Amino acid sequence: MLTRRHWQTMRRHVARCAPLEACGLLGGKNDQVEMTLGVRNADRSPVRFRMEARAQWRAFRKIEDRGLELVGIYHSHPNGPAHPSPTDVAEAMYPVVQIVWWLHKGEWQARGYWIEGGRVSEVALQVIDPE
Repeated sequence: MLTRRHWQTMRRHVARCAPLEACGLLGGKNDQVEMTLGVRNADRSPVRFRMEARAQWRAFRKIEDRGLELVGIYHSHPNGPAHPSPTDVAEAMYPVVQIVWWLHKGEWQARGYWIEGGRVSEVALQVIDPE
C-alpha cells in the first residue's frame, strides 16, 4: 500500500529521467510504503537499469536509519513493455514488489509484480489518500 504522495513522487522521478530508465527503492513496514528514494541509474540507458552502487547503499542506509525495511523496487520502461523484461526477471534479487512504470498514450502508468524463481505474478497496487 502506498499513498498518493509516494505514487506522485515515483511518477515525477520516472518522468524527469525519461528517455532513460529511472530506478528507486521503497522503504516501509508490513507492505506499507513510508518512503520513496530515487537512485541514480548507473547504466544511463533507455532500456536497462543498474542502480549506482554508492547511491543504492545510501538509500539502504536511509531506510535502515528510519527503522524501515525494503518493501519495493521501482523502475521505468520509457519505451515499454508494461511488464518486467527478461533481464528484469533474471536480475531480480530481492523478495519485494517490483513496480514497472511505462508510458501509455503520453501518460505514465505503473503495475506491480512479484518475481521469484524466474516466475512473474502481477500484484495489485493499492494507492490511498491518507486521512
